[in-house]
Amino acid sequence: MRRLKIPYDQYERHSDVGGIWDLDNPGTPMYESAHFISSRRTSGFFDFPMPESFPDYPGNRLILRYTRDFATAYGLREAIRFNTAVDDVERVGDSWVVTLDDGSRHEYGAVVCATGVTWAPRSPVHPGEFTGEIRHSSTYRSPLEFRGKRVLVVGLGNSGADIACDAAANADAAFVSVRRGYHVIPKHLFGIPIDEFTERGPELPLWVQRPVLRALLRLVRGDLRRYGLPEPDHRLLESHPLLNSQLLHYLQHGDVAIRPDIVRLDGSLVRFADGSAERIDLVLHATGYDWAIPYAQRYFDWCDGRPDLYLTAFNREHRNLFALGYIELNSSAYTVFDHISNILAQYLHDQEHAPERAARFDRMIATDRPDLSRGIRFVDSPRHRSYVDSSAYRRYLGVVRERMGWADLTPGAFERTRQAVRA
Repeated sequence: MRRLKIPYDQYERHSDVGGIWDLDNPGTPMYESAHFISSRRTSGFFDFPMPESFPDYPGNRLILRYTRDFATAYGLREAIRFNTAVDDVERVGDSWVVTLDDGSRHEYGAVVCATGVTWAPRSPVHPGEFTGEIRHSSTYRSPLEFRGKRVLVVGLGNSGADIACDAAANADAAFVSVRRGYHVIPKHLFGIPIDEFTERGPELPLWVQRPVLRALLRLVRGDLRRYGLPEPDHRLLESHPLLNSQLLHYLQHGDVAIRPDIVRLDGSLVRFADGSAERIDLVLHATGYDWAIPYAQRYFDWCDGRPDLYLTAFNREHRNLFALGYIELNSSAYTVFDHISNILAQYLHDQEHAPERAARFDRMIATDRPDLSRGIRFVDSPRHRSYVDSSAYRRYLGVVRERMGWADLTPGAFERTRQAVRA
């Protein structure tokens, strides 16, 4: 927006930038041991690489610092009204009226919803009665919470695996309940961050890439069934990757144990599908989040808890209402957000300066439904309804830019903005 000189206001309910990476932000799902699961060199905003002093996989405090440094470098705080929440967004004619938590109303030509997807915890309901404590992982902060307890983590996504490792190192006993198997991918392969390893060479077709990666993983980590993990019911790359190098260490040393799905709670006991039971003090649900845009929910077409959006950002029915960041993909996200934001900004710019081209894009928003899977048959689950392959997504953004005659992001594209801030 700033680069194309599009005037805008920005509202943030917290006291500073940083989103979920700020542990002081009310409702954040972040915990003290959380790190990026994409590496430093493949992550970060366009034209603003993470410092070389950062480790391969920065922790939450470094990510928060980096995010705030980015905001400072480009003077982004100037347009942000902090400690201000949006209560409602309403369509009025061709405009959007935004109601803030102080009751004031403001009219805009467009609204970008960028409030994230990890604010509405989802927890299963288990039959029976439990005398211990049941919480969602969004309430978890410190490994010290596990001291003196027998802990059961439910779910083995990336957060669940991290938290299970914290429990393994701190709890009296630690268990993980899983419903299906996972492809556990180490964060390094031959000393190189795994995403750098896969991106350094040419992009191989799936029929080559899959068996090569599978063979390498089998060589590095062996057969995971030895540690109680079920055989995955899907092929490699068909689900969100579980990147974790610590979990196998704790499984190998018996500090955490895998258990199947919960069938019943029975006082202090948790009973599992294989007939076994464990005495548990704390059940922690690492079972994900529902997607929601509460202040504008009625203006999006939802299917299986996911909004139907062109290129994961453009509302097909309501012009100039966007949702940025409502995406699941198999790579780092920050630069992807930059590229889709680049298209969004040029579209808004054209509405004022090239309306015929903007109208052409309106027709694409309404009718174009590209396949962004790269031929991968993702797991049939609500989470994967909006899943895209990052390489297919980036390629198609290039197709859209070429069709529309829009500019790509190139090194130095934002330098004038930085120079203006310095001046």
